[in-house]
Amino acid sequence: MRRRRTFAAALLLTLTTWLVVALTHDGPGADAEAEQPMSAAGSGAGATPATTGATSSRTSASTRQPARDLAARERLGVLAHLGPKTLATVPTAARKVVVVRGDGAESATTRIELYAVDGGTWRRVAAWPGHVGARGWTTSHREGDLSTPVGTFTLSDAGGRLPDPGTALPYDHSSKFVPSGSSVFGDSLEGSFDYVIAIDYNRRTGVSPRDPVHPQGDELGGGIWLHVDHEGPTHGCVSVPREGMVALLRSLTPQDHPVVVMADAARLAT
Repeated sequence: MRRRRTFAAALLLTLTTWLVVALTHDGPGADAEAEQPMSAAGSGAGATPATTGATSSRTSASTRQPARDLAARERLGVLAHLGPKTLATVPTAARKVVVVRGDGAESATTRIELYAVDGGTWRRVAAWPGHVGARGWTTSHREGDLSTPVGTFTLSDAGGRLPDPGTALPYDHSSKFVPSGSSVFGDSLEGSFDYVIAIDYNRRTGVSPRDPVHPQGDELGGGIWLHVDHEGPTHGCVSVPREGMVALLRSLTPQDHPVVVMADAARLAT
């Protein structure tokens, strides 16, 4: 009987000693438990699994976003036949891009193509034949040189002799949109300015396309527009069939940050 009490006492002493050691142990498990409240408050050192998972998810999403944007731009380049140098001029904010693809460096005939991005995927919306300057394209446009400037330009303002067909762009409806002078080869210019979209080359934005101010000087020319095609070369503008102009006006919005990318096909491919 005494042996049993002695054994029980020894066992109780052993259990008590083990419990004290367990409660006062300074190992990794105790540190992890002590740091959890700090982790929940934002400390990065001892993040709980839930916090770590959320952080990893955010990091992963932010890493994927630039990759998706890059893939989308590459898709636009392939779809629109834009080389890396040209593609780099397209602002990342642009969600509508008008590509004016000249048939040759000295050709007045061209093709106008509208591209839009939806859900991260670019697609070609429409295309029309058209005309540019009688002498084709130039990288150093001058007033009266009958050439169309090469480059990527924003599209901010519109107007025309006819009423607004339903555009979200600022629209100046005025009877003063009447061509002066004659065409390069004598074809009629009647109706050419029924609808216009100003190409932001050497102009102030937020004003009518008819604004005469040329911020970089009159010698560099100005008044470069998208306007209704008159079936012949222009003085430097880009002409688009009437139905194309209406479609562009109804499609382009300030929220899309639209731009026009224009040059002969060979230059666009660089």
